[in-house]
Amino acid sequence: MARILIVEDEARIASFVAKGLRAEGHQATVVADGPGGLDRALSGDFDLMVLDIGLPGMDGFEVLEQLRAQGSRIPVIVLTARDSVTDTVSALEGGADDYMPKPFRFAELVARVRLRLRHAQPGGEAGARDAVEAGGVRLDLRTRRASVAGHEVDLSAREFALAEIFMLNPGQVLSREQLLDHVWGLDFDPGSNVVDVYVGYLRRKFGAARIQTVRGMGYRFLSAP
Repeated sequence: MARILIVEDEARIASFVAKGLRAEGHQATVVADGPGGLDRALSGDFDLMVLDIGLPGMDGFEVLEQLRAQGSRIPVIVLTARDSVTDTVSALEGGADDYMPKPFRFAELVARVRLRLRHAQPGGEAGARDAVEAGGVRLDLRTRRASVAGHEVDLSAREFALAEIFMLNPGQVLSREQLLDHVWGLDFDPGSNVVDVYVGYLRRKFGAARIQTVRGMGYRFLSAP
């Protein structure tokens, strides 16, 4: 069970998110303005924050800036109606760990909450690392940028999440079920080929030899392709 702070001024959305997270077994606290959200986030009483950008008193960008400036490393998922590339980059470079535009599917939010909580755990998948590197590929977990042999490549949010899971587990065979759960938060559908499609995208951007198909089992990221 995690303690989750929801900083959202739209009562309907805040109630929906809080109710859903409580149903998942978490503790959820709602704050409706920026200054109050910053104070609660800095209290150390929470494991993760879901943060809106358009807040009264202090917008989400300023909350993020002050939060990180004061040394807090609480995982932050930005949830906002703003979905431009500029706003996305501003949020991630400002210290957000993830970004979801409204409207959103609750199942996807839950999947991202699970992933960020695992990363934040001592000894967890990402720990306190700001970047992960394997097989000549580097992912900056703060800015959400990727490079191959020093050359930056563009990844969608899904591609980045899939690459992150592979590179946090180099050499380990990951099943399609595991990848669906980590990246899409969906129950496994034997007829779905979404994992295979996205693996194909990463192979084109990273090099086909970096991701190996293990017949009947899944995929493996190779540290030395």
